Amino acid sequence: MDESQDEPKDFIKLKSEKLSVDEVSELVISPCCGAVSLFIGTTRNNFEGKKVIHLEYEAYTSMAESEIKKICRDVRQKWPSVKHIAVHHRLGVVPVTEASVIIAVSSPHRAESLEAVTYCINTLKASVPIWKKEIYEDEYSWKENKECFWANSEK
Repeated sequence: MDESQDEPKDFIKLKSEKLSVDEVSELVISPCCGAVSLFIGTTRNNFEGKKVIHLEYEAYTSMAESEIKKICRDVRQKWPSVKHIAVHHRLGVVPVTEASVIIAVSSPHRAESLEAVTYCINTLKASVPIWKKEIYEDEYSWKENKECFWANSEK
């Protein structure tokens, strides 16, 4: 593949099926990049001493996709050498140990891809309308991301 066929791309997907690290990382591989950085957010089995059974995610899908596209545009402005960006987020039930979100970024060198991945997950949690419900053994709780800008606007 020559570079003219390898135009920068954004791969955004919200889906209820299990996420694949291999699929997401393969989307961003490029012959002109020496770095692929990944963030994988998984469901843990506990929160503040409570046993977590699973998580459930809901989204305002069209707005969430639009906000993720904005994040990708911001990444390309901040780190112009970034080649490809993939953001896959799971919706519905996510069992313990499975991925809720996978973000991958490719760039010629590691610093840009690592910084861009960190920016992507932090900004996603702060601005994208995806809601998480934690299901415990005998109760549940809708979780608010402390980074979320609308959560702090009324306080």
